[in-house]
Amino acid sequence: MVWCVVVLFAGGCQSPKRGNATPPQVDAARCEWSNGGIIRGDQTRRAIALAFTAHEFAEGGDTVLSELKRHRSRASFFLTGHFIANPNFHPWLKQMARDGHYFSVHSDQHLLLCSWDRERQTLVSRDEFHADIEANFARYEALKLKARPGRFFIPAYEHYNQQIATWAREQGFTLINYTPGTRSNADYTGEADQNFVSTQTIFDSIIKREQTDPHGLNGFILLLHLGSGPGRTDKFHPRFGELLDYLAGKGYEFVRVDELLAPQK
Repeated sequence: MVWCVVVLFAGGCQSPKRGNATPPQVDAARCEWSNGGIIRGDQTRRAIALAFTAHEFAEGGDTVLSELKRHRSRASFFLTGHFIANPNFHPWLKQMARDGHYFSVHSDQHLLLCSWDRERQTLVSRDEFHADIEANFARYEALKLKARPGRFFIPAYEHYNQQIATWAREQGFTLINYTPGTRSNADYTGEADQNFVSTQTIFDSIIKREQTDPHGLNGFILLLHLGSGPGRTDKFHPRFGELLDYLAGKGYEFVRVDELLAPQK
């Protein structure tokens, strides 16, 4: 099969303000899209983008960086402005940047952008959305990390609609989200929550998907959280290294989201 590589946008690292930036290049024809956002990369490539979001907690952060270093791999981190503003996390943020991981915005104030019902009605104005993203981006700039934040964006609650994806593009960001089909994104749930999912169930769901999907986890954006707070004692991060060992043993390469989604040369 001859693939047609479509480059949607040519861009660089510029100001996040509207009209002053363009989204990153993506291999659009090889990506899977949903509601204007990318949810999976090239399914012919044995590569996985490990993506982490965080707003309040990061008790798994040191373990995650350590295990990634053990595998000589890099991941992608999407952090709220609330998280970045917490001085307790600054040493971790600097280490993340020094290790060469990708990082970008996740909403400054962790805004719910659209309703949870089928209509997914937008709950913020265009100006409110743009101001929130700019504020999130500016917090990274103020820290003067070794690298600058990137332009892929995961919305708060990993929840969005077509209008939000369009607004993000106007602002120079490309909206992405996790690849559905596993329970990895449920690692934030607490034992008292109705939607609680145990670590064993999460781990098994990833293995099952790898074994049953015709393309395995090729091109997956596998989303986890840096922390879950005191409401969850059954933490997933102690098994993160075991998961990497299993997937590496299956031949997968762990890459940053910009590396997963960029046009292949």
